[in-house]
Amino acid sequence: MKTLLLICIAIILHADVKQEILHLYQNKNFEEACNVGFKNFFDNSRDEEYVSLYSLACLNIDYIDRLYISLTALKYSKEARANAAYFSTILLQKKLLYHAMIDDYDISNLILPKTDYVLSKVFDLYVKNTKGEKKEFYFFDDENDATLKYKLYVIKENSTYKVVVEEFYNSISIKKHIYW
Repeated sequence: MKTLLLICIAIILHADVKQEILHLYQNKNFEEACNVGFKNFFDNSRDEEYVSLYSLACLNIDYIDRLYISLTALKYSKEARANAAYFSTILLQKKLLYHAMIDDYDISNLILPKTDYVLSKVFDLYVKNTKGEKKEFYFFDDENDATLKYKLYVIKENSTYKVVVEEFYNSISIKKHIYW
């Protein structure tokens, strides 16, 4: 009887955490959704909806490195595998762009899948337009929206290099993404 009670409590708690993340996500409280998801990830790692929701919340706030743990969990359904491929693409683009910008690694001959994520767009623009040339700042126009522009550069904080992507809408800075 105690075992049945513990199982029921675990199921209720699992549903509550998933509902909490969904509610936070719907209210655009992505950071808290990502943190709650991360905290409860291993208890819910077989729930692909949970893992996908957690991953999307983290992606919305540029916590890209947290996507690593999701990749191995998203394997049981077609939708989950598609999500894993999407997240993998973004992670790979982040690592390659970082390698290119920090270590002068030439990525101009790479062709990777395209996504709608800002880092992915900038990666594609970098590969297409730089041909391996080294600059302090790169400026790119969005291929689908003439009002959007991107500035790409590297900063060094303490001993860590970071790649920065700034988004501009009609020449007004709207968001800064920092990746390491």
